[in-house]
Amino acid sequence: MAVKDRDRFSTATRIKLLGEQTAARVYRSQTKRQARRSRLTGRAALLVLVLCTLIVALAYPIRQYVSQRADIAAMERERDRTSRRVEQLRDLKARWQDDAYAEQQIRQRLHFVLPGETGFIVIDPDAAKQSRADLGAADRPWYANVWDGVDKADAANQ
Repeated sequence: MAVKDRDRFSTATRIKLLGEQTAARVYRSQTKRQARRSRLTGRAALLVLVLCTLIVALAYPIRQYVSQRADIAAMERERDRTSRRVEQLRDLKARWQDDAYAEQQIRQRLHFVLPGETGFIVIDPDAAKQSRADLGAADRPWYANVWDGVDKADAANQ
């Protein structure tokens, strides 16, 4: 027994025993780390799964929201353009209510001449290149020009 006691407390035995204990501690810490890693990996996978589900669930509503915002912006631009056009038409209507403006437009567009006035038309040299029908409009009576304008407007609407 004395040999065993001596063996038990010898330096080589102690070093061997310390090495085994250290190896056991290292093994335990590695298994704990691996267990911790596997738990974190599972949590991370669950978190990624939840985030992906949220992204997929919210993708369509967000796309719809963006599309509707673009439609609203387009409609607002159209409304602004239309309101500007309405204002222009109101201004034009107000101008036509003025007798002086109406008389000016009648004289200019229909070549209308009051009794006692002498009417004449100055022809641009480049106007000779236009078709004969356009040049003949000045030679015809004003009511023929009005009627042609009505016919052209009617043809444009059809």
